[in-house]
Amino acid sequence: MGSHSLLGISGSLRGGSTNRKLLREAARLFDPADFTEADLNLPLYYGDAEAADGIPPAVQILADQIAAADAVVISTPEYNKGPSGVLKNALDWVSRTKGAPWKDKPVAVMSAAAGRAGGERAQMILRGFLVPFRPRLLTGPELHLADSGNAFDGDDRLTGELYLKTLGELMQALKAEIGR
Repeated sequence: MGSHSLLGISGSLRGGSTNRKLLREAARLFDPADFTEADLNLPLYYGDAEAADGIPPAVQILADQIAAADAVVISTPEYNKGPSGVLKNALDWVSRTKGAPWKDKPVAVMSAAAGRAGGERAQMILRGFLVPFRPRLLTGPELHLADSGNAFDGDDRLTGELYLKTLGELMQALKAEIGR
């Protein structure tokens, strides 16, 4: 079996965010993969702007990346008990594109947050956000990375045997879902 294409989507725009680090670790454990990180630095969705100017090029690039990927892994932070506005905005924009890029796409969801629940609420809400798009959303194993600021070593490698085991199992489940 050759390399698969894996798209990583972080709900955080910060370059050094723990959700970005978690995505990179997911790609490492998914290996081999042609891994791409999506850019969610998009304009705010605004229907009048869409009517006047159409779909922004950055949004179309994201929709095309989703459509082209063999699988997608999303890592969400938890802001005020929910996913980030950045992530919700991206989902709203992509929903306006043609071709239903999420339909039947294998998708794994995980979260990294400072709190002791590791973004569990944000992840549950994100799963609900994805339902209308009809992806093949994995139900588990669930990964809620708690105290995420202290969960990586100096090389940005995930520490903690349980987290590594769970992330490895999640990536193996995502690979298996591609073959279905």
